[in-house]
Amino acid sequence: MTAILIIFAASLSANLAFAVVHADIWVPIAILVGWYFADLASGVIHLYMDYRPCRSGVGFDDLYFYTGDRTSQHYQDLRRQVMAKVGPFERLVYDFKNHHPRPDALGRRSMIVQIGSTVVAVTPLSLLLNLSCWVLSPPGWVIAGFVALMVGGTFAQYFHGTLHRDDNPTIIILMRRLGLLMSPAAHQKHHDSLKRDFATNNGWSNPVINPVFRLLYRHGWLTDAGLEPTG
Repeated sequence: MTAILIIFAASLSANLAFAVVHADIWVPIAILVGWYFADLASGVIHLYMDYRPCRSGVGFDDLYFYTGDRTSQHYQDLRRQVMAKVGPFERLVYDFKNHHPRPDALGRRSMIVQIGSTVVAVTPLSLLLNLSCWVLSPPGWVIAGFVALMVGGTFAQYFHGTLHRDDNPTIIILMRRLGLLMSPAAHQKHHDSLKRDFATNNGWSNPVINPVFRLLYRHGWLTDAGLEPTG
């Protein structure tokens, strides 16, 4: 993970440098568009993960409905046993379910843990963008838009985590004031119903995602049975 983080940081910096050198009047608009699509991606993924059923028969229900001390050795051993039976994707699906009754747990996780899965996914895309800069030399606004998309996508779960804790960096507070990140009060609307406002970066895309969710839910393609592990 350390190596991947270094590669990602270097690759993203190179893309950013290209965008700065080739900047034009369209760069600010492209950045906002990229930021919007990062929010849209956060909402679509959140919606899917919330309502995708967990794999049954591996013990996810025992973890989810555990009534004892979750800091106990017994719980930790149980969690290790269950997680050893599934891959990273199924663990991530479970984490989305587990987040709803225990939202503050996400805020206690380190940034590295929160962005781990997205860094792995985004790094190859950033490297491809490096290649396109070298071979195709696209306009600076194109690269700026993709950089904004990658930053917003990579840090989506970290931004989500900041909504569930009080001690946040100054930059997070500033970005909220500018409307670039959503407030905890706005995100609480999702937790109150689990049927709206799935986007967790800034919520700009929720007016698009909400009617899509209602359509899928009304036709039974998404059901409440997917919200909790069973069997």
